[in-house]
Amino acid sequence: MSGDPLAALLIEEHRRLDELFGRFLAAAFAGEEGAAAEAIEVFDEELRRHTAMEEERIYPASPTEKLAPPPSEDEEARRFRVLRLEHVQVRELSGMIRRLLAEARDIESARRLAGNLARRWDEHTAREEKEVLERGPQPRGR
Repeated sequence: MSGDPLAALLIEEHRRLDELFGRFLAAAFAGEEGAAAEAIEVFDEELRRHTAMEEERIYPASPTEKLAPPPSEDEEARRFRVLRLEHVQVRELSGMIRRLLAEARDIESARRLAGNLARRWDEHTAREEKEVLERGPQPRGR
């Protein structure tokens, strides 16, 4: 792993988020609706803070950049765009689960979405750590 302190911090935060999501899963699959709602709320807030920091410090998009690929895109720009898109996807899933529990009190639907979120989060963090953080973040435009 890179000796970069930012990379080490972000990887540590990934493990912390894994732990927080695990608390949600344990509560949800035990049928503990209140505990599951609290756990996903904490996970969702920490996920949003974490991804915002990554997007600000490692993957900043220019004001004209979108999530759709531009006509010409180098490999690093593509990698960063895809990682930002994955952030959007995991935040959306986390937010949906949070709303299902807070507003509809629908633990069954929350459990059904949990597998999708778990898979996307695991794939994202593995890719991010391997392709970016282990080599040391190289912030764009800095």
